[in-house]
Amino acid sequence: MEYIIESLNNLGESFGFSEIGTRFSIIILVFLLAIIVNFIVKKIILKIVYNNTERNRFKWDEFFKNRKVFSRIANLIPPLIIFLFSPVFNNLQSFVEKATSTYIYFMIILVFDATLNALNDIYRTYDVSREKPIKSYLQVLKIVIFSFISIIIISNLIDKSPMLILSGLGVMSAVLMLIFKDAILGLVAGIQLATNEMLQIGDWIEMPQHGADGDVIDISLTTAKIRNFDNTVTTIPSYSLVSSSFKNWRGMKESGARRIKRSILIDVHSVFFLDNEWIEKMKKKELLKEYINEKINENVKLTNIGTFRIYLEKYIYQNKRIRDDMTRMVRQLSPTEKGVPVEIYAFADTTVWTEYEKIQSDIFDHVLAVTEEFGLKTYQDLSGNDLKNIGKE
Repeated sequence: MEYIIESLNNLGESFGFSEIGTRFSIIILVFLLAIIVNFIVKKIILKIVYNNTERNRFKWDEFFKNRKVFSRIANLIPPLIIFLFSPVFNNLQSFVEKATSTYIYFMIILVFDATLNALNDIYRTYDVSREKPIKSYLQVLKIVIFSFISIIIISNLIDKSPMLILSGLGVMSAVLMLIFKDAILGLVAGIQLATNEMLQIGDWIEMPQHGADGDVIDISLTTAKIRNFDNTVTTIPSYSLVSSSFKNWRGMKESGARRIKRSILIDVHSVFFLDNEWIEKMKKKELLKEYINEKINENVKLTNIGTFRIYLEKYIYQNKRIRDDMTRMVRQLSPTEKGVPVEIYAFADTTVWTEYEKIQSDIFDHVLAVTEEFGLKTYQDLSGNDLKNIGKE
């Protein structure tokens, strides 16, 4: 490079330029060279690169293009040219070298940032990324790279050894721990979440203390984002997911079944023993015929609520949308001041929300409609019309 500069100086003298005029002309040529090379790289070379990314069968380079990795690398060339020709600036050489090198280091940070983002985008195209996201680890790597280059930039600006700055940072370790507290806690939490497979992208979680009830859409170093079912987004600190409890519905989705656990309240005053007339009436129901005859042979007194429970059990067992390899039962819970709860406990054969609700609604449509056929009444708080009718009676 010194040979080129010396040749340019000799060329200027041969044309009769003064030393100042020659140096000024060289500086202009350096800037022109940087501009021309920048134009060639961005308008020609990058265009060829982008066209090639669209034509080849590999899709990885598309992610680098979208994250502007190539354009940021191209931005390194003009300041690099000026840095190489810094001796022509004479007394300003030190200033030019510091300014251009600082800009180059800054662009290197941006190149690393874009490259790591592109790598994360590529990784997310694979199914394993849902189970083991790497975004938090890449963020830690970014912090390390950015910190290292920042120390080099500072040492370059103040003309001090990077080791001297690092020794000073050792004294400030307590302050740094405070500044990067969330990042450190997030890293530890991220490792725990990934190692124990506690959380994956796409999981449906509930965390009422943070107002979260929806699907995980992103897991980073310090936070996890949950898109709630009302399309709002809740951001939760990663360490809160480890230090606090949350419900993960992944097991339900993986099982392919969703639990139905709902009860109706029976008015205790409508419960009675079945007489012969009621027994004959119940025998007409195909689902109860075998049960009624069995109990009569055992000389067991039948109740309407017990017969109702058996009917619902038979009804659930014959329902094709209820999983027969999982728990199916109808049970009577402890009586309350509002009546006797009769609960259906079973598993629908789907995890799709709309289908699940339809199956559950169809079952309880039938339950509510058939209750009166057993002489039972469901509990319901008195309304204004009920009070009016009481007055009329």
